[in-house]
Amino acid sequence: MLNTILHKANDRGHVQHGWLEAYHSFSFANYYDPEKINFGALRVINEDRVLPSEGFGTHPHNNMEIITIPLSGALEHKDSMGNTSVIRSGEIQVMSAGTGILHSEYNASQEELVHLLQIWVIPNQKSVTPRYQQIKFDEKRLNEFQQIVSPNPDDEGAWIHQQAWFSLGHFNELKPIEYKLHDVNNGVYAFIIQGEATVGNIKLLDQDALGITGESTIKITPERADSRILLIEVPM
Repeated sequence: MLNTILHKANDRGHVQHGWLEAYHSFSFANYYDPEKINFGALRVINEDRVLPSEGFGTHPHNNMEIITIPLSGALEHKDSMGNTSVIRSGEIQVMSAGTGILHSEYNASQEELVHLLQIWVIPNQKSVTPRYQQIKFDEKRLNEFQQIVSPNPDDEGAWIHQQAWFSLGHFNELKPIEYKLHDVNNGVYAFIIQGEATVGNIKLLDQDALGITGESTIKITPERADSRILLIEVPM
């Protein structure tokens, strides 16, 4: 049976800390909405804008899969495993916090804002050995969804400890495209990074999102050129 949950962009939690402007799709930090705790294994989607040279100081995590997708600018990562790197648009970072990890994330530029999505997925295994992965994907691929996260280390994209798949699409053609779920018991959370699209039969605008369960295939129709859409398929 088809079920949908509509999350409008303007209904997200919003914080302005001076150096950080953040929008929370789900309850996070001081933002709490009992109707927005999670969507299945999807726990957090934060859209962050960080001023030049500012960022998140060293802090701990455990037992969470943390996925970072820069949309513009450059983000510097450091962690207690000894990883130091800079990620930019066209790259994705995955961190399995597992038994525990310390990390920091800073805007690597002294001049430009960094704009990013940070996403948390509840893992299907606890107390795993912490790990870090950073990959590039093809930003120039248009008018199709490309897989950027999966449960399989040998599959396309990065991998996480969960039966979850992330697919990212950049569309200039206003033609319908179908997404087939890997598991009919999963749900799909469609997040419009920019642009417009009709997902199922519901029209979504910039930063709107729609959770869908009870379907094996979902039709997505971009409604504006230069639309970017993220699909997150997770166990419910």
